[in-house]
Amino acid sequence: MKEEIYQIFEKLRIVPVIAIEDADAALPLADALFEGGLPVAEITFRTVAASAVISKIAKERPDMLIGAGTILTIDNLKKAIDCGAMFGVAPGFNYRIVEEALKLNFPFSPGIMTPTDIEGALGYGIKILKFFPAEAAGGTKMLKSLAAPYAHLGVRFIPTGGITPDNINQYLNVPQVLAVGGTWIAKAEDINKKNWNQIKLNCKWEIK
Repeated sequence: MKEEIYQIFEKLRIVPVIAIEDADAALPLADALFEGGLPVAEITFRTVAASAVISKIAKERPDMLIGAGTILTIDNLKKAIDCGAMFGVAPGFNYRIVEEALKLNFPFSPGIMTPTDIEGALGYGIKILKFFPAEAAGGTKMLKSLAAPYAHLGVRFIPTGGITPDNINQYLNVPQVLAVGGTWIAKAEDINKKNWNQIKLNCKWEIK
């Protein structure tokens, strides 16, 4: 199952990263993403509605690959799994959460920003890692430098943070990038205003 999830990431190349305040918007949001060609979403645990949103989409839109982001505690992790999340992501590397995710056989990508972080993840056998905050940490220049010593081990990255339609191709052209996290696709203002067509349009991008 883990392999299938990451194969989908690699095929779609973008994982929408979404903070959503209203659980009633869950299904229209999922439909907009699906119709836009991105049947995947990382719903962050930055809002109180996150668990309800994940649960609704998991139950009522089974064709969506739904995951949980900003997993900062073991409680977040267990709640994500209970809600039906199929994968989890964190901004940093917390070995306690990593160990629990492995014990529960839950696909989990911790955040990394240094070689030490990468080697910590490798020590647990984890090779799909979130590079965060991508632009603030040095962008593709930093990512290429980080990736080089570990490329032969099959380490892949999901850069997130500061990625936009203007620089997305710079990241996707890095061989070790599996996909990027896209926060611009479903912004809070568009969700709050029910701009579902705009979200659908935001899913489109051009390969350069």
